[in-house]
Amino acid sequence: MPDLPAGLAHLDGPRTVGSFACNELHSSAALRRFVDGVTKVMVDRCYELAVAPGPDTNVVLHAIDADAPRPYRRKAAPTFVIAIAETREPPADNATLLRVGYPLLVRALANLCVLVSDTPDGLAARFVTLEQGTYGVGPGLGDAALCERAFARIAPLASSRLIIANDIITDLPAHLWAGDEQTREMLDAGRALDNLELLPAPFPLEDILAPRELRHVQLLYGIGGLSYGNVSARYHGNDIDPIGDPDGPVYWMSASGVDKSDLRAIGEHILLVRGYDPARDAMILSVPPDVPTRRVSVDAIEHWMIYREHSAVGAILHIHGWIDGTVSTDVNYPCGTVNLATAVAELVRHAPDPAHAVVGLRNHGLTITGSSLAEIFDRVGNQITPRVPME
Repeated sequence: MPDLPAGLAHLDGPRTVGSFACNELHSSAALRRFVDGVTKVMVDRCYELAVAPGPDTNVVLHAIDADAPRPYRRKAAPTFVIAIAETREPPADNATLLRVGYPLLVRALANLCVLVSDTPDGLAARFVTLEQGTYGVGPGLGDAALCERAFARIAPLASSRLIIANDIITDLPAHLWAGDEQTREMLDAGRALDNLELLPAPFPLEDILAPRELRHVQLLYGIGGLSYGNVSARYHGNDIDPIGDPDGPVYWMSASGVDKSDLRAIGEHILLVRGYDPARDAMILSVPPDVPTRRVSVDAIEHWMIYREHSAVGAILHIHGWIDGTVSTDVNYPCGTVNLATAVAELVRHAPDPAHAVVGLRNHGLTITGSSLAEIFDRVGNQITPRVPME
């Protein structure tokens, strides 16, 4: 992982490989071959195989029945769950893969879904991420080589560190309860994204999760839905100081799981980020009192790092779209991880002009910096396409 920016040094240093366990509720010959193969690779890479999953397990290989997937209920959010199901044949295209795999991923309460197929040319594995990334390995490799490549896809995600907790303080000054010029620009930006067809509808968790599983997701991650893309704008007032780090930024950012085309309510749709607490890996938010507050976008730590390092950055736009020729991260780390934030911040740092950069997130989308959201759209809005290349 690249060097961590100032303020995140506590996350640096040697990292133990970790432990993993198999939670096999469903088994078939193809699943057995895949799970056994990945298990061998992980043991060879010095992961400790636990007898059974527990609260301290880093990775769980969760084999499920595609027709009746059962959820894995974590004891702690950092456990990375890989739902593994068998399909008769690999989905023919990305759209089919998402349609089949994404509901399985959510129903299993997993971070990653792997669809395994036993074809005449050997095993094939197709991956679906929470961010709607899709990719695959095989067939035609042989079981050992396929499981090696599958593990290469799994390992960076499984070793990621989430920073998704929020410390919510009801101390936002009254003159900001209705927002300011920056929040009104965020509303315009969200509507512009909608006009460009860059806002997939928020994924309705309540439509595919039973109430018990939905409560479990909300307690672990503090979200009520999955939506895509986010916008932020540096706060321009001089009456609010950062909390914790005196050099840290203060900025407005869209909330998690909200309709980005209708960012109106301060504390619910848009939140003021005032700091990052390294002791608890939590973003610190100021909100109005008596508002049904949501959590800030999971990418808040990425924006915090960029704003802190580059004082000329006035706004950041993250979209699930693409611009041809964009340099991207090497690994599609999950959203909300210090790994993804660090990789994106490094690309911004090495851009010709960090204050006006366009960088890619592999199998995911773009992060774009600018002096304002309006300036970003004027500069690159007509270059964006809604299709993200998958590798």
